Amino acid sequence: MSFQLNRRGFLAAAGMAGFGMPASGPAAETDPGTFKLGVASYSLREYSRALAIHCIKELRTPYVSVKEFHLPYRSSPEELEKGRKEFERAGLKIMSGGNISLPNEPDDIRRYFVYAKACGMPMMVCAPTHRNIATIEKFVKEYDIRIAIHNHGPEDKEYPTPQSVLEVVRNLDPRCGLCMDVGHTIRAGADPVASIAEAGSRLLDMHIKDLRSSDPHAEGCDVGEGIVPIPGIFKQLQKIGYTGCVNLEYEINGDNPLPGMQNSFSYMRGVLAGLKG
Repeated sequence: MSFQLNRRGFLAAAGMAGFGMPASGPAAETDPGTFKLGVASYSLREYSRALAIHCIKELRTPYVSVKEFHLPYRSSPEELEKGRKEFERAGLKIMSGGNISLPNEPDDIRRYFVYAKACGMPMMVCAPTHRNIATIEKFVKEYDIRIAIHNHGPEDKEYPTPQSVLEVVRNLDPRCGLCMDVGHTIRAGADPVASIAEAGSRLLDMHIKDLRSSDPHAEGCDVGEGIVPIPGIFKQLQKIGYTGCVNLEYEINGDNPLPGMQNSFSYMRGVLAGLKG
């Protein structure tokens, strides 16, 4: 059976099971099982906060990881509170923020934890250095904010693969873990399914996307139209009992991302419905 037939089968299963239809409104949680399909607001980086919120509601998920474009770092506490309340009034739950590049100086690191606390972020998706990770762990304990280190592919000299993150967090506080970006994982030559199994409880967050090929310079595409093993990823997440977010990070078509994001959510919901069935 071809990949496209598999894709149609999953989508048909979603339709037959009734999944993907709003339960009580545009931001209703509709995804089967314990998975939290969410949106990394970087996907909507060309849009204002108000328009980004509108688009996320159109995708019928309440979960969002907020990028700095939509809650700027240098905003006043009052401005951050106002922005946070705009998400909340729309029925959206801020699950994390980032990706945030964390500097080496302790005072500068603290500012980002203060920022995350003001934004109501229980977790920061971040890019630390090997030099500052011990200092960051101290702030994790002080502020009770989790960190999920984002692997960023072959260009990243600090954390190219999930394994490079796991090596660093292995003996840290359990609130320190991995945000696995499946696209960058494949571009760096690692297996995302095996990486999920290896990460186990240290997997705190997921960025999901699809690629045309496994080449380090591969182009992105709608989820379900490329080579990323999406069904295998969800099966492995299910196997390890993962209950965190799987956030769509849609990096293409920045001026008009919503149609591709809708396609991607439809496919993922179909996959989940097929697994449940």
